[in-house]
Amino acid sequence: MTDLALYRNIGIFAHVDAGKTTTTERILKLTGKIHKTGEVHDGESTTDFMEQEAERGITIQSAATTCFWNNHRLNIIDTPGHVDFTVEVYRSLKVLDGGIGVFCGSGGVEPQSETNWRYANESEVSRIIFVNKLDRMGADFYRVVGQVKKVLAANPLVMTLPIGIEDDFVGVVDLLSQKAYIWDDSGQPENYKVEEIPEDLKEKAAKYREQLVETAVEQDDDLMMAYMDGEEPSIEDLKRCIREGTRKLDFFPTYCGSAFKNKGIQLVLDAVVDYLPSPTEVDPQDLTDEEGQPTGEKAIVSADEPLRALAFKIMDDRYGALTFVRIYSGKLNKGDTILNSFTGKTERIGRMVEMHANERTELTSAQAGDIIAIIGMKNVQTGHTLCDPDHPCTLEAMVFPEPVISIAVSPKDKAGVEKMGIAIGKLVAEDPTFKVETDQDSGETILKGMGELHLDIKIDILKRTYGVDLNVGKPQVAYRESITKAVEDSYTHKKQSGGSGQYGKIDYRIRPGETNSGFKFTSTVVGGNVPKEFFPAIEKGFKSMMETGPLAGFPVLDVEIELYDGGYHAVDSSAIAFEIAAKGAFRQSLPKAGLQLLEPIMKVDVFTPDANVGDVIGDLNRRRGMIKDQEPGATGVRIKADVPLAEMFGYIGHLRTITSGRGQFSMEFSHYMPCPQNVAEAVIEEVKAKKAADK
Repeated sequence: MTDLALYRNIGIFAHVDAGKTTTTERILKLTGKIHKTGEVHDGESTTDFMEQEAERGITIQSAATTCFWNNHRLNIIDTPGHVDFTVEVYRSLKVLDGGIGVFCGSGGVEPQSETNWRYANESEVSRIIFVNKLDRMGADFYRVVGQVKKVLAANPLVMTLPIGIEDDFVGVVDLLSQKAYIWDDSGQPENYKVEEIPEDLKEKAAKYREQLVETAVEQDDDLMMAYMDGEEPSIEDLKRCIREGTRKLDFFPTYCGSAFKNKGIQLVLDAVVDYLPSPTEVDPQDLTDEEGQPTGEKAIVSADEPLRALAFKIMDDRYGALTFVRIYSGKLNKGDTILNSFTGKTERIGRMVEMHANERTELTSAQAGDIIAIIGMKNVQTGHTLCDPDHPCTLEAMVFPEPVISIAVSPKDKAGVEKMGIAIGKLVAEDPTFKVETDQDSGETILKGMGELHLDIKIDILKRTYGVDLNVGKPQVAYRESITKAVEDSYTHKKQSGGSGQYGKIDYRIRPGETNSGFKFTSTVVGGNVPKEFFPAIEKGFKSMMETGPLAGFPVLDVEIELYDGGYHAVDSSAIAFEIAAKGAFRQSLPKAGLQLLEPIMKVDVFTPDANVGDVIGDLNRRRGMIKDQEPGATGVRIKADVPLAEMFGYIGHLRTITSGRGQFSMEFSHYMPCPQNVAEAVIEEVKAKKAADK
């Protein structure tokens, strides 16, 4: 029976290109898990094992691996940085106890770092910060620490200081032990010496150590009183206080180094063991009922409790479907029967494996605190709870963002139709932000995702992994419809055709709802003119019509409907009659309520060299963008803007042209806004033309 206090479940997350995967590689090398370090730019890294990842030098899906440091077991998940794959970060953070936030020494706190940091805050994950790439041009550790305070509103607790910068970066000062760690030029992580702090850094080190001690002792009143009386706390006491503050998210221990040059990683690993919580020290997961409401109970992390586990990722590979599971409590043995509380069905555990990227080690049992993969589970999806059939429970579910972009695809030949269906089914099971639907009018298959790169990669996977060649249409924007004014109306549905007929009369008011309120139905009928038992049918009728709006067939957002009167017939009225009446009422009244088309607006963050700022802002304005903010940095300017998604297709190519390849950008969905009249007319016209062509 392993001691849970020796477990650390951690994730590594950051912006694109901050060096997460390289940091993971170095950790695996140092802990003896791999013997040769693979480089991302050579397409050789351990955790980027997909062909698409090796080619593009980016991480697409989170990879899990396990290693050991100082007798502690580290379960590590390396996550993607690109905004189109944020879901991988979100679902990984959901099941982790701690994390390493990696920031680029020259790029600093970048847009995706903010999103990931926000997710980690929402999941209440303790973190340490690693400022990487200090050997790079324009690297500045102190500037990045300032950005963490300003941009993330976080409290970084500086634990190490850099010795030298850019090409002269040779090591770090450990403020706790007041020693300097200096690496030689061999590039080997173990080739370092522990020396006295260099003269030119002594003053700075003393200042930062004082800040460190003052912040740490705030966690313990007795220590603080002793410190104020001039008593220096011991390193053990300081470590205990730092661990406590890190667990409570009061501050984030901050380290620096260069993963690529193998400098500073040992101290980060020590910090993971010293300061990040074990599974038993984290606030337990909330249990919810079937509706997703908290029950007030918690999933206590202990191997002696009934089994409770969360499936957080599904992955399909050459051996079949893998379900990644975090066990919160209890034990799981090969051959056990477990209950999926979402479907209400039981499944038998066939094979369990411990993952090391795409390699695996067979297991016969696992326990609370473990992150494992189960092979061959049938009906499990991301976010489902697996538990002991005698103690059913539901862990807090995951909420995923809605896709904002879609493309139409069709197989190039008839033989590919069935193959495409099976392959897309597998991809949808793996990724909750990737959706598929069939267009009722044209019969086309529509793929929906989080961005151009997201869909690009899915099509590449379909082609290479599953051998499905596709014809791909141009990207489509996920528009929405809504209303601008209130309408009071009445509708009667009656049908007489021998025998009992159908009758339902409703008087209702339709009005615009609050932003993001969705659909809301209320009833103020008095006197029983419409019996209560028909209310659900009326609500169902109205709600079913929200899927396709009358303007151009897009889903309708934010509508409130109030039923205030009506009439019924003792024989002819039925639930179905009132449901049909509600549908007819929706069709009749919505066009009178000032319909408008809404378009998705993206939060765009562009980095550009100083010389190109004017061109980039002019270009964003031409794309109907609203410039929100400009932040000058050491190597260029960050421009934040809100821009309609429809104007952002192919933007990366254009940005590279105007900035000679030095510009970068990221974007994520922000909100829906009414379309300008000319844009709305063009979209509606296009939809009508498409429908006519399909007929």
